Amino acid sequence: MPSLSLKAALSLSVTGLILTGCSSRKESSETAAAAVAQAACDRACLIKLTDQYLAAVVKHDPGAVPLAENLAFVENIKRIKPGEGLWKSATGGPTDFKIYVPDVDQQQAGWMGIVQQEGKPVLLALRLKLVDGKITEAEHIVAAPARGNMDNLTSLRPGLMATSIIPEAQRKSHDELVKIGLSYYDALDDNDGSKMPFAPDCSRNENGLTTAGEGAPGAPNTDPKLPPIARDCKGQLDSKTFTYIDKIENRRLIAADPVTGLAMGFSHLRHPMNNLPYKIVHVDGSTSERNKANMPFAPFDMPAAHIFKIGADGLVHEIEAAGIVVRPNNQPTGWE
Repeated sequence: MPSLSLKAALSLSVTGLILTGCSSRKESSETAAAAVAQAACDRACLIKLTDQYLAAVVKHDPGAVPLAENLAFVENIKRIKPGEGLWKSATGGPTDFKIYVPDVDQQQAGWMGIVQQEGKPVLLALRLKLVDGKITEAEHIVAAPARGNMDNLTSLRPGLMATSIIPEAQRKSHDELVKIGLSYYDALDDNDGSKMPFAPDCSRNENGLTTAGEGAPGAPNTDPKLPPIARDCKGQLDSKTFTYIDKIENRRLIAADPVTGLAMGFSHLRHPMNNLPYKIVHVDGSTSERNKANMPFAPFDMPAAHIFKIGADGLVHEIEAAGIVVRPNNQPTGWE
């Protein structure tokens, strides 16, 4: 059930007295009680709701969580019903690899972690929207671990843990976190690393594979004889290596939590593979060409979720992502 602080409840009671003027104390009390009943779900409430939802999914029991009658539910860009999709195929979880992003302002809960689907581990990115105590929207991205490797999906990097709390006096506001999180899509779409405030130690994992930062192989080099391509979060985007991403649609910063500095976004990346050839920049400033011969990929979409760890310095230190390849390309997102 949604919870409310004593201070907020008292404030609502006072407001009720002012608004009702000469109304009786009983009416004022009833007004305040109704307001409290419809009050926003706080952080603890949203985290608890997330756990309840995940437990209900694993038990295949939609009735165990407060789903609205008009619930909109999308899994891997398909509009389906509770009881279908992961609700039917989940066989266990979550594990210790789980990231919570509760958003009190938007009344949404973001989560990313490992669950079991038909006996195998999968990475689940989850969004829940709450209205008047009911879940009105639910969204899943269910992705297989990259190359089947679980090395980076058994324990969380320190900055992504629930215990990695930003000191209260140093926290960024909700709106600041939203703005920083959304800047990733401009940086990626425009191949301009300056558009997101990346920290020098920024690292990015995608479906468990380190794709930027320490331990990353760097952007794929089409010729091993050529100089390497930058592997840091900013330099990798500046190299123009992701030019094959034509556009990023359905961009949504669905949750931001000032307490942990985490922000979570969902998006839909389009890859028509029709903008070849193009030039990429190597670490020594030289360039080489990406073309259909060295990038012979069929067009595809990638619905994806990203969690950003934004430090007290306002810089992005870690990115955890989950995404799926969808063919044919240019498909609806499920939220039209």
